[in-house]
Amino acid sequence: MVVPWNVVGAVVLVLIGAAGAWQFQDWRYGEQLAEQAKANGEVLNQLAQAGADAQKAEQDKRLALEQKLAASEQTHYRKLSDAQRDQDRLRDRLATADLRLSVLIDADSASGCDVPKATGAGGVDHAAVRARLDPAHAQRIIAITDTGDRGLIALQACQAYVQEMSR
Repeated sequence: MVVPWNVVGAVVLVLIGAAGAWQFQDWRYGEQLAEQAKANGEVLNQLAQAGADAQKAEQDKRLALEQKLAASEQTHYRKLSDAQRDQDRLRDRLATADLRLSVLIDADSASGCDVPKATGAGGVDHAAVRARLDPAHAQRIIAITDTGDRGLIALQACQAYVQEMSR
């Protein structure tokens, strides 16, 4: 059998051309893929940096909020301890008879009662009929006002907390 060398040569040339084209395509697409991978890497780095910046900003906000809440808590504690100290002082003054609580009595309802009028330069009402409270009752009134003061201070602290959290 005679081998036609021109056919073999044509086949070899086609194979060499195909291999060369394959190599050229591989080189061209490889370069494009490398550029694309580099661009994707840069985008990912930018996204990671943006995420890290956002996280840092949120951490800074949280730290600032924690500091504000700590200051608010200190203010609340100071107000509460001041109110407690004032209440204790008032209770002590009532217990030692240094201070007496009295109430205003309507002049019409006290017409048959021999309650002396309180005199003194410290009163805001002139010639009003007053009745002195029993020290035990005065202590109970002070305890009630103490509870009310604590409630108001706690309410103010809660309102400050909610306002700070809603910002």
